[in-house]
Amino acid sequence: MKIPVTVYTTPNCVQCNMTKKLLDRNGIIYAVEDLTAEKNAEKLEEFRSQGYSQAPIVTTDTKIWSGFKPSKIESLAHYLFSAEREKK
Repeated sequence: MKIPVTVYTTPNCVQCNMTKKLLDRNGIIYAVEDLTAEKNAEKLEEFRSQGYSQAPIVTTDTKIWSGFKPSKIESLAHYLFSAEREKK
């Protein structure tokens, strides 16, 4: 089972770029969505109502966090790849 990971970013966001680099380094496949795009206006309001006000906002099937969080990314990588090993 593939777990969806989405990184919601803003333009020129250093923390967003650092998050994507660390996800890449850990072999995590993810989608990128621009929070400033008109199509994501509703999603931005949803995040704000949940108290998330800092980019990037990273979502999975069960988790969500905002900002550059190396420990969360490492934990996600461990979870994803341990789940992959269990399937084999």
